[in-house]
Amino acid sequence: MNKVRYILLLLLFLLPVTGSQAFAASGGQEPFDAPKVIFEHLKDAYEWHITTIGDKHISIPLPVIVYSERAGWQFFSSSVFHEGEEYNGFYLSRHGDNEGKVVERNAAGNEQRPLLDISITKNVLAIFLNGALLCIIMLLTSRWYRKRGDSNAAPRGFVGAMEAIVTMVIDDVIKPNIGEKWARFTPYLLTVFFFILLSNLMGLIPIFPGGANVTGNIAVTLALALCTFVAVNVFGNKEYWKEILWPDVPTWLKFPLPLMPFIELFGIFVKPFALTVRLFANIFAGHTAILVFICLIFITMSVNKYLGGAMTVISVFFTVFMNILELLVAFIQAFVFTMLSAVFIGLAQPQHHAKS
Repeated sequence: MNKVRYILLLLLFLLPVTGSQAFAASGGQEPFDAPKVIFEHLKDAYEWHITTIGDKHISIPLPVIVYSERAGWQFFSSSVFHEGEEYNGFYLSRHGDNEGKVVERNAAGNEQRPLLDISITKNVLAIFLNGALLCIIMLLTSRWYRKRGDSNAAPRGFVGAMEAIVTMVIDDVIKPNIGEKWARFTPYLLTVFFFILLSNLMGLIPIFPGGANVTGNIAVTLALALCTFVAVNVFGNKEYWKEILWPDVPTWLKFPLPLMPFIELFGIFVKPFALTVRLFANIFAGHTAILVFICLIFITMSVNKYLGGAMTVISVFFTVFMNILELLVAFIQAFVFTMLSAVFIGLAQPQHHAKS
């Protein structure tokens, strides 16, 4: 119970931080633009905003790396964009489809994106930080086992919790769904599980180094889904490809019109799409709900201070509730993504269909 109490106190402490950031994002002026504030917190950026004190924005500038036909490779700090300045013709677009992106003007005077943009954005830096933190956690955990060698002593505390989670994922997810070749895919699936879990948890912390919407970014979830796509189709056995290209159905469903092979091939690409959207939508929706409850405080306060005071109590309650719920969702989404990946990989190893 003490641990739960500490978590609640931490959430209550961080709530004003999130609220002050939301209010600062609106400029502290009326009318309060809730959609703008919400999407500014959820979208990626070329800097990591920490807080705002008065009119001063405290941010961590990040490196911008772009390539265009006009200027070639360019490397500079995003701090040049703070006052709406340009660097060698590059600037941040303030409107249209490219809003918030680095753009330049072509010969006709129209905005266009550079041919290549590999900048270290907020989400990219968060991925690096989460990856480094994950490596530190795993190295510290493995250190306990290296020190004790062949000892039968059971780990306690954090190491014991890590062992329980790893054992649960292996015994309840990986082994049952993949079968006899489970050990081959265990490193990948455990890495995916803990990376998603850690990224989800870090996203709930509204202050640096947390607060980045990593798994709520569809590009990140797509990259994770493509890793599973490769694991499924590159390491799928002959029986798997036979079921796709020449399944055991009546011949007229395969020749001359390859109806079933087409459906099976289509299914190959549906699986990563399902993984991508499921993780992205759940995390994005959870973060949006929390921000909506916080924005309700400022919206109602601008209408009537008494209504705003009452709504503050309600919003704080629901925000804390949503944060606690998001702790559960963080684990569930990591578990579901890993489980579905294991299921898809297991379906690509159909040993039970092999002829004796």
